[in-house]
Amino acid sequence: MTNYAEAYRRSEEDPDGFWLDAARALDWDRAPTTGVDATNAPLYRWFGDGRLNLTFNALDRHVAAGRGDQAALIYDSAVLGVQRSYSYSELLDEVATTAGALRDLGVGVGDRVVLYLPMIPAALIGMLACARIGAVHSVVFGGFAPRELASRIDDAAPSAIITATGGVEPSRRIEYLPAVAEALSLAKHSVSHVLVTQRDGFATSLSDVEQMVPGTSWHDTETLRAAAEPAAPVSVESTHPLYILYTSGTTGAPKGVVRDTGGYATALAWSMENIYGVGPGESIFTASDVGWVVGHSYIVYAPLLVGATTVLYEGKPVGTPDAGAFWRLTAQYRARVLFTAPTALRAIRKADPEGLLVRDYDLSGLRALFAAGERLDPDTAKWAAKVLGVPVIDHWWQTETGWPIAANPFGMDPQPVKLGSPTWPVPGYGVEILDAMGQPVAEPGTEGNIALRLPLPPGTLTTLWGNDQRYVDSYLSTFPGYYATGDSGHVDRHGYVFVMGRTDDVINVSGHRLSTGAMEQVVASHPAVAECAVIGVADPLKGQRPSGYVVLKAGAHIQEDALAQELVALVRQEIGPVADFKEVRVVQGLPKTRSGKILRKTMRQMADGEDYAVPSTIEDPAVLDELMGVLRPRA
Repeated sequence: MTNYAEAYRRSEEDPDGFWLDAARALDWDRAPTTGVDATNAPLYRWFGDGRLNLTFNALDRHVAAGRGDQAALIYDSAVLGVQRSYSYSELLDEVATTAGALRDLGVGVGDRVVLYLPMIPAALIGMLACARIGAVHSVVFGGFAPRELASRIDDAAPSAIITATGGVEPSRRIEYLPAVAEALSLAKHSVSHVLVTQRDGFATSLSDVEQMVPGTSWHDTETLRAAAEPAAPVSVESTHPLYILYTSGTTGAPKGVVRDTGGYATALAWSMENIYGVGPGESIFTASDVGWVVGHSYIVYAPLLVGATTVLYEGKPVGTPDAGAFWRLTAQYRARVLFTAPTALRAIRKADPEGLLVRDYDLSGLRALFAAGERLDPDTAKWAAKVLGVPVIDHWWQTETGWPIAANPFGMDPQPVKLGSPTWPVPGYGVEILDAMGQPVAEPGTEGNIALRLPLPPGTLTTLWGNDQRYVDSYLSTFPGYYATGDSGHVDRHGYVFVMGRTDDVINVSGHRLSTGAMEQVVASHPAVAECAVIGVADPLKGQRPSGYVVLKAGAHIQEDALAQELVALVRQEIGPVADFKEVRVVQGLPKTRSGKILRKTMRQMADGEDYAVPSTIEDPAVLDELMGVLRPRA
């Protein structure tokens, strides 16, 4: 099927047939005969009678088909100067042996395993090893602080953690073992085993942490692997959870997105062919982190499912060593597609505005640049298209969906690019723009709430870990019959989707979704702070940045600069450097409704220099006048 309109029409009229056909791209132990199961609606399930193993599809079948010598994974560490390629046969051996080590510790089908790792092969291998034996992995980004890790440990209740001695940044080394030990001490749940990949140059050793957490055994991963027999792939139901991935909730409490196995694999394989246009033997360089959904889907699983080569990069877009890093990797590994975040492109442009470093590399193999994680601003898109000479394709999706909602079907039926738009809804997604009453807007171009008709296609979240009701309350209750994306936008008369921003208090900093509510909780814990608000204000480089506004307690005597330093340090300690919280202002009062809700949206509009209306429910309009000087856009 090569025509977008035909594909989309069939996905709407015959979703079962459309996706059962797509599922034939996989090798099933028992092929599904049913598509979507609405028995427990609005909790839908896909391919309920199917059985398979995801790593068999990602590795074993390619080796059996004669692709064993082809590169599956290329690891490139710019910070260490290390490059290593793993063939499909080699990666299968690594994964099967690691799976055997987990099995020997008693980890089995349905058990959870938390991964807290840098961008090294052990991360990808650990994820695949879990999938091989039916364990459920939960990757936590290495930039999160111990308290954040502890909250995820308590929610997922893992039987094991896979980590490393540390992560390497351009100017420093980050010790992981003390953070893991502290998280285990903070967590209520007791973890039986911690597997550690040893890396050179870190001060903390296994012996330093072995006695810190009673009841937890710490192991050297290589020692366990040396004693383990390779594990065979375990067949699981299509609906079996593959992983839990935590995303920020508006309350600050993390939400564990649950991804199934068969539906996810089907959607990813379909997307590689029809959206990205990458097939067997071709390379894709996805410049993300395995701790985020983009890393899960398009560094780890999707490329391997179709027999492609994936590039795992430990480095930065700028500074390792320069703003030509992405171009070097793209050229060196003949990547057909480069996938990154707009933030990275803005950083590269800032360092090399004329794109001169592009000229140092042969990018003739590159067919397209894909961007996601936040809105791709037109200026950056035009710049990238000019310096690279290939289509620059924005596409829109979420941690919850696992793969694109709206995209240019580059692999199937490429469409003209409209700057500021991720193009059209992907087959399987029924995109609607709803007004405040939940009714579809009457005219194209009318902004409203972006919602997706139920059921969602395969590959999207099936629930929140251990909390079906929270899933329904968070996503399915606002507009009955729809999944509420939490984004606002419009669809033009040609069907192009435009995503304009978030409708809740989750902000997007460099492609990372972060809860301002969680930051407010930390700021409010300071003894001098009476109340506070954290909003996301527009940032030309990072998309958004958190900006804090605090009201002091009566009698508090502290200089604004000193307070700001303390609050920045506190947020860094409790949430992590990933929050990028660096700005605090002391104000006399915060604008509120009469019911006591802080008018964060109005504050953000003022800070961004947007037009705003004073809500009729405001308690004291004079507060906004007093804030004008503080909130006005900074040069």
